[in-house]
Amino acid sequence: RWQKVLYERQPFPDNYVDQRFLEELRKNVHARQYRYQAVVFQSGAVVQQLCSVCVFVLTWWYMDAGMLSPQGLFGAALVSSLLGYVLFDAVDGGAGRWASGRTRWADLKSTLVFSAFTYGFSPVLKTLTESISTDTIYAMSALMLLGHLIFFDYGANAAIVSSTLSLNMAIFASVCLASRLPRSLHAFVMVTFAMQIFALWPMLQKKLKARTPRCYVGVTVLFALAALAGLATVSSVGAVLFASLLLTISCLCPYCLIRLQLLKDNIHGPWDEAEIKEDLSRFLM
Repeated sequence: RWQKVLYERQPFPDNYVDQRFLEELRKNVHARQYRYQAVVFQSGAVVQQLCSVCVFVLTWWYMDAGMLSPQGLFGAALVSSLLGYVLFDAVDGGAGRWASGRTRWADLKSTLVFSAFTYGFSPVLKTLTESISTDTIYAMSALMLLGHLIFFDYGANAAIVSSTLSLNMAIFASVCLASRLPRSLHAFVMVTFAMQIFALWPMLQKKLKARTPRCYVGVTVLFALAALAGLATVSSVGAVLFASLLLTISCLCPYCLIRLQLLKDNIHGPWDEAEIKEDLSRFLM
């Protein structure tokens, strides 16, 4: 009788196996089962980030067209930042702040320093790209915003994820676009708004998602509707296409993932590589 051993001589070829070989066959041992509602919920991070980029570009377009004053944008951004700051602490009762050891005074100093430096360097930001053509600036900004979406941390543990690179690319795009605005004050407000929507807003999203999922879903829907409403004032065709993109990401893609999961057929058995689970560190001494 054939035995699966190498230390005995047997009257069989080296590649011989008997009928018992497939008895150890297992399929989809480590396959993860997804639920449609859970996948739709997780897709909210992608939807919110797409809407953030849309709102940022719309805001820049309104300022460039003279339909939005820098004072109005700065006031609205200041009020929304204060509300978001209060909500950020209210969600977990200040537990995260106590764990980090960061005080409100430290947050205020950081805000004042950033605002002072940005305002002081706003004339430089305004004239930074004068020697570069406008078409090149627009192309660079589009590529940087696309890279921001690609490298953003949506919660997946992947090598391509880099929060620092994603934020830097978004700020670089904001500096490029701000340099095409009429005055230095416009550039200052635009860069400040970019920091709020690309750095502070995702932090609030993550905390809402972890602490209050229902509130997170409501905020995601309202934010998407606001982005669509703003885009509709500029281009109705663009609003329809953007709405189709959001519906595809949040509804169609999760459905396709669930359907394709039924076709998963990973096999495991005695042909897999051996896993040594015994502690062999004593042999290394």
